[in-house]
Amino acid sequence: MGVKILTEHINVPGINTYETYRKMGGYRSVEKALKTMTPDEVVEEVKKSGLRGRGGAGFPTGMKWSFLAKPEGKPRYLVCNADESEPGTFKDRVLMEKIPHALIEGMITSSYALGARTSYIYIRGELMFVLRILEKAIAEAYANGMLGENILGSGYSLDLHVHPGGGAYICGEETALLESLEGKRGNPRNKPPFPAVWGLYGCPTVVNNVESIASVPWIVNNTGDEYAKIGVGRSTGTKLISAGGHLNKPGVYEIELGLPVEEFLYSDEYCGGIWKGRKFKAVVAGGSSVPILPAELFLKTAEGVPRVMTYESLSEGGFVSGTMLGSGGFIAMDDTTCIVRNTWNFSRFYHHESCGQCSPCREGTGWMEKVLHRLEHGHGSMHDIDLLVSISKQIEGNTICPLGDAAAWPVASAVRHFREEFEWHVRNPQEATKPGAVFNKSEAVLA
Repeated sequence: MGVKILTEHINVPGINTYETYRKMGGYRSVEKALKTMTPDEVVEEVKKSGLRGRGGAGFPTGMKWSFLAKPEGKPRYLVCNADESEPGTFKDRVLMEKIPHALIEGMITSSYALGARTSYIYIRGELMFVLRILEKAIAEAYANGMLGENILGSGYSLDLHVHPGGGAYICGEETALLESLEGKRGNPRNKPPFPAVWGLYGCPTVVNNVESIASVPWIVNNTGDEYAKIGVGRSTGTKLISAGGHLNKPGVYEIELGLPVEEFLYSDEYCGGIWKGRKFKAVVAGGSSVPILPAELFLKTAEGVPRVMTYESLSEGGFVSGTMLGSGGFIAMDDTTCIVRNTWNFSRFYHHESCGQCSPCREGTGWMEKVLHRLEHGHGSMHDIDLLVSISKQIEGNTICPLGDAAAWPVASAVRHFREEFEWHVRNPQEATKPGAVFNKSEAVLA
């Protein structure tokens, strides 16, 4: 078993309550930071840790904190991105539901480091039951002097609020989230200025993911150097993985970064292999927005080097033969999966969730959905396959926010790695449209 930073006590009875969480060592980082450290010292420990944003981008958290502008007379804000709208990702929900005080402790310690006196948790609107769990835990923190005025007699005060969104994928993007939090339509902002300079209400703001913020207390308690010893190279610490799809043991797993991919997929400690004894066909390693990989390229790089669960290893080969760790939304697919149908389903989602602000995304996601619909329903042509690639190239890199890229990458990678399957749909429309039809290289079989 590897080191557990976030989930060590997650199954302790009553860990969702302040009393039990405190008995298990909770809120020690608040005491240590407020009583023995300056805000800059907390920031320095996070920088030393090498902690990278766990929401998908993987940007160094401490570096992001250090960019925060500190103008006189302006408040600063910390906003937790708990929207978690990436298909295939559900680890933040589990963390908030099972051990909400871990996030609250992280919010207090991180807010102190950033000089924020008011902070927000922006949670997905569909997760109202989790919002109520958080509000109850926040009330307990207030009642026990961990929130409010003069926390632990330190002179530092903090108010923490939970705000539900409207269920828009686009609000997972930090500037769209801030627009929504201000009561506006959730459209991404042009950058610069970045939120660190002009964020919530025009004030310096840091937006971090749930898992990132919940990792800060361990770093403060144990030092950034100790955190950096966990993991491999620039991929330090642990990572929560939402494992789903055709697995014997789906669920949320906390792994040490650097764990061999094959061990994560097949060992009984983690996913337990592909269900029903079927063959492993493909995987989406970091949520639906990252490139899909065939099994052989996921287990090993194009050069034959076994992959490990790190940001660097999974991206080895670029988008030609690699993918991204992303948010850790791990979706495994067995040999009964139709890649064309799966890609069409992803495209329907991104077309629906596009905010419509940028023409390449607004129009392009709709075109991709229509073309994939034709291919899946027996009306496609060989030209349509190349058209998908062309559309994806015209979307990628041409939008204000990364939603355009998120829509383009899965389509482009699906065609790149599974072109024969797309061509089979064109050549065999009657066979391909039968319920449960599945392609393999030797023949088309029915699942």
